[in-house]
Amino acid sequence: MRHGKKGNHLGRKTAHRNAMLANMACSLIEHKRINTTVAKAKALKQFVEPMITKSKEDTTHNRRIVYSRIRQKEAVAELFREVAPKVGDRPGGYTRIIKLGNRLGDNADMAMIELVDFNEIYNADKQPKKKSTRRGRSKKSTTPVAPAAPVVEDKATNEEEE
Repeated sequence: MRHGKKGNHLGRKTAHRNAMLANMACSLIEHKRINTTVAKAKALKQFVEPMITKSKEDTTHNRRIVYSRIRQKEAVAELFREVAPKVGDRPGGYTRIIKLGNRLGDNADMAMIELVDFNEIYNADKQPKKKSTRRGRSKKSTTPVAPAAPVVEDKATNEEEE
């Protein structure tokens, strides 16, 4: 039975697993998407999303908490400087896992994990479209049309016909 066993151990000791997840989180923050196995992607999602939530409020305390987990100054700076403003209004769900199929060598299930707000393909329809400014005159037909003569009815002619 697996009562109380929340996290996937990924076949590694605790120190190795924490170091691997920290390195993967740094790569995800730096490159905005990485390819890995499905199990590692799911473990990374649980590891990195609380740190992104912490980065939404830029305080010294939050920076120290995040730095204690990933231990790379450049990654922490990029997380607070670039990633946090983009996800500021999102209430969670900062990453997306897309399954890619099986790896050729050992047939492992592969996946791509990415930061949701940094994918231009999926977010293209959500960005506000720019209004096109019309310049010049409106296009009219090139052949001039003669104005039709107004039809005037005389009451006298109508009465005579009847």
